[in-house]
Amino acid sequence: MKSRMLAVVAGLVVLASAMPVLAHHSFAAEFDATKPVNLTGVVTKVEWMNPHTYFYIDVKDESGKVTNWACEMGSPNGLTRQGWTRNTLHVGMVVSMDGTQAKDGTKRANARNVLVDGKKLGAASSEGVNP
Repeated sequence: MKSRMLAVVAGLVVLASAMPVLAHHSFAAEFDATKPVNLTGVVTKVEWMNPHTYFYIDVKDESGKVTNWACEMGSPNGLTRQGWTRNTLHVGMVVSMDGTQAKDGTKRANARNVLVDGKKLGAASSEGVNP
């Protein structure tokens, strides 16, 4: 009985430790390095969380149509090392970003750099990092 309980606990520990790995993905699995994007828009939402921080911006195209883009950045820890704080981005501010569009063509991008209040900040992108 004791060994059975130990096996169950060990299995749960292994499963729990693998969860972050399952949630994470490589850059190449999600984004197409041959599809660069440069976007400017109004921030509509910020999600400061692991494993990736996201911000969403309303981008107006040439015809005036507004589309909401999801922009992925690195982890909060990686962003903090590059000068970010939880309050660097806030809803209503205008930002520009350069990055790479999602492979599936959706309005989602991996940000390389973000221009915030005239200051260019690295976005802790996983582009070019081998898993």
